[in-house]
Amino acid sequence: MQEAISRTFENLRSHVKSDSCVLKVQDSPIIIWPNKSVHVTPKEITASTLCEELHKWIQTEGQETGDKKSAKKKGKKSSSSRVISLNLMMEVTTLGPLPAPILCRTIQKSHFLSTTLPLDCVIYIRSTDTIKDACDCLMEALTQQLHEMEREMLCHMKGMMMFVPEPFHFLLPDPKGLVTAVYPAGVPDSQLEGQRKKLHERFELPEDRPYFRRANAYHFPNEPYKDGYLRNPHLALTHPTLDDGKVYLVQGLYSYHHYMQDRMDDNGWGCAYRSLQTICSWFQQQGYVERAVPTHKEIQQALVDVGDKQASFVGSRQWIGSFEVHAVLNQLLEVTSKILFVSQGSEMASKGRELANHFLYEGTPVMIGGGVLAHTILGVAWSETTGQIRFLILDPHYTGSEDLQVITEKGWCGWKGPEFWDQTAYYNMCLPQRPKVI
Repeated sequence: MQEAISRTFENLRSHVKSDSCVLKVQDSPIIIWPNKSVHVTPKEITASTLCEELHKWIQTEGQETGDKKSAKKKGKKSSSSRVISLNLMMEVTTLGPLPAPILCRTIQKSHFLSTTLPLDCVIYIRSTDTIKDACDCLMEALTQQLHEMEREMLCHMKGMMMFVPEPFHFLLPDPKGLVTAVYPAGVPDSQLEGQRKKLHERFELPEDRPYFRRANAYHFPNEPYKDGYLRNPHLALTHPTLDDGKVYLVQGLYSYHHYMQDRMDDNGWGCAYRSLQTICSWFQQQGYVERAVPTHKEIQQALVDVGDKQASFVGSRQWIGSFEVHAVLNQLLEVTSKILFVSQGSEMASKGRELANHFLYEGTPVMIGGGVLAHTILGVAWSETTGQIRFLILDPHYTGSEDLQVITEKGWCGWKGPEFWDQTAYYNMCLPQRPKVI
């Protein structure tokens, strides 16, 4: 069976190297035959055409190629314009006379397995590279990925059961960039720790945080998120300028959770729940946990389970605070937290060092509760010499749609000064800590 699988992969690699292999540039009329001396249509494009020129042929949503609207937008390139997506296809027709069909019937016992391999390669190209340069790199990457898929499939076989190999792309710290790892589908991350350790060693990465869990996979800028939540709205903001100041921000991805989402009317009482959900989304999207972001009822049940609340609390509209957020993170995610106490809002201006260190070393969103309000702190701009400080606030009290422009322009996600806090109210901050795992 292993020999049959290896023969099949060798056959697939020969198909990829054959003249029948075709690459179709998505959202464009461009078709490339990479192994046929890099033949391209339309005829205006040749093998020596620069890859940068392909962007002119790619039609974005709601845009006609070469129309007046696209000419107006030419100077305003989106981040997605830096990604050129291609589909891999195989020609099934041939030119010239065809041989007469021959039918063979073989009677034997056999075990037939069929699956589709999700080939997915990424290569870096420079704007000065030609289409031929890019095709050479891409075909080499496709062949290499088939070798890796074969190795993974054979490694994880259990009797007659096979696991389909899946490729994932991971964006590593500079200068490493995007790399691809192949994992067997259906095998949970908890059983792949040994494989991840080898990847950490290979790329000289620390072993105190995950880089190669499936949740860490890179999300390309032209791919929509299926759950509908906004990711990292703070990236649309301009950092404040402080004298001799530095900016310390949340690290990684989170989802913006706020009032009235998920068909849940929590307007007026659910702000701390939403802040907690944003924090949980961070741990999920960094690969620390695989469980979904908890609902209001799941949060309430967790507090009952730890003995913090009575059973009647489940299904109620009662507020929670930073201590409850700390308890739920520990109960549901096994995440510990530090609590930072501020006796009155006027003292928040003096917490720059503690918050800067938190975002520098832990990088998790911070929940802050004071009076009857809860917010999420995503970062600080702080000057050690002058003491000036600004807080990057994500406000869970927003009740509108997922409109990034409204959220940033109206200040639902924005930089706030020390006057933002009620100067006489006490505040508790919950600072979640990163687990030391890979």
